[in-house]
Amino acid sequence: MAGKFIGFFLITIAAIVALLLILTVVFGILAGLLAPFIGNVPVSYNFRSIRARWTSTIVAILGIAGTVGVFVAMLSLARGFKATLVASGSPGNALVMRAGSSSEMMGGITLESIKVLEDAPGVARDAAGTPILTQDVVGVIPVPLITTGTDANVQVRGVSPNVLEVRKFVKITQGRMFQAGLNELVVGKNASKTYQGLTVGNKIDFAGGHWQVVGVFDAGGSAFDSEVWCDSQIFNQVLQRPANIFQSATVHLASPSTFQEFKDAVVKDPRMNVDVYREIDYYAKQSTTMTKLITVLGGLVAAIMAIGAVFGALNTMYSAVAERGREIATMRALGFSTSNVILSFLFEALLISFLGGIIGCLAVLPLNGLTTSTMNFQTFSNVAFAFKITFDLLLMGVLFALVMGVLGGMLPAIRAAIQPVSVALREL
Repeated sequence: MAGKFIGFFLITIAAIVALLLILTVVFGILAGLLAPFIGNVPVSYNFRSIRARWTSTIVAILGIAGTVGVFVAMLSLARGFKATLVASGSPGNALVMRAGSSSEMMGGITLESIKVLEDAPGVARDAAGTPILTQDVVGVIPVPLITTGTDANVQVRGVSPNVLEVRKFVKITQGRMFQAGLNELVVGKNASKTYQGLTVGNKIDFAGGHWQVVGVFDAGGSAFDSEVWCDSQIFNQVLQRPANIFQSATVHLASPSTFQEFKDAVVKDPRMNVDVYREIDYYAKQSTTMTKLITVLGGLVAAIMAIGAVFGALNTMYSAVAERGREIATMRALGFSTSNVILSFLFEALLISFLGGIIGCLAVLPLNGLTTSTMNFQTFSNVAFAFKITFDLLLMGVLFALVMGVLGGMLPAIRAAIQPVSVALREL
């Protein structure tokens, strides 16, 4: 734990040093680009102005930083949720469900249909020639959270004992895999850390059955890390469902390129009434609803905060105009054009907003990789996922800050440029 903290600290220091170097270069480039438009107005004039009004400038910077922080954090939540679900799928697997089913919870596939799948072209086989597939039964059970003691829904997935051959990225990290025909469970690493009783050696009761936790698995940060797995045949018996009905089947393909061949053969078979998806496409689709919800809610919160940040920038820039009326008039009298003054003030506003954007992005960086959980409305179960902050999100945050800077700086800049020179020169 200490090693991780020291590593994070060193990375943060390196990032700050790199940022200072980048800021120096960026400000130099901006000054060079704007010089033909600002005329001979020295950029140092804008820096001195910011320093002279440091209190109002800090308020504006912090307002923009807070808005950018919320904006990036909410987008990283949506990005992390989607990444978690997409990671659950493999391009080398095909998911088969009853035709028209929107999710596994609504699916249904018979044992006879699974036998047809085993004989379909493109299905991978093990060394003994046995088709590699898992027939899944999905259910939801309430389990108390470790943190609060309140119940939360955990998805239980009944799988075939050879499921680790289908989902090769899943590894047992503690204990062992469950044995076929026994009331044994293996739990995802996030489920083990989040819910009471889901640790190796414990016994829990649900759905009228008594279960022994025999192992913990790591599913590589996918949604499976939030699930509990057991033998699908036993799970069907405990749920008192027909022994020959499952909710989905996941087939491991001989190669990702054989997917279309497999799908065509299965869908066109008159004995079958199923839909076939690439597993990775199915989970990407499952993430759509929650991703949109998080993005919309985050956008609304960021928009409300952005209004306040823009007013903060307006206040700062109007204050600068009011205090520098004679300076502006003198500049105009010396021959600086209206466009020179407007762009000079706009550059100042962009400088403030850029600093706010950078600070906001730095403030949310520690969230990257932090795990949280939410309800997946497709399965009605809790899914743990991590904030996923990427370079493009940080870039979007800085651009968002610059937009706020333009909105907050344009009107004061225009006011500074159009005020009568003679009136401004007579002001005390």
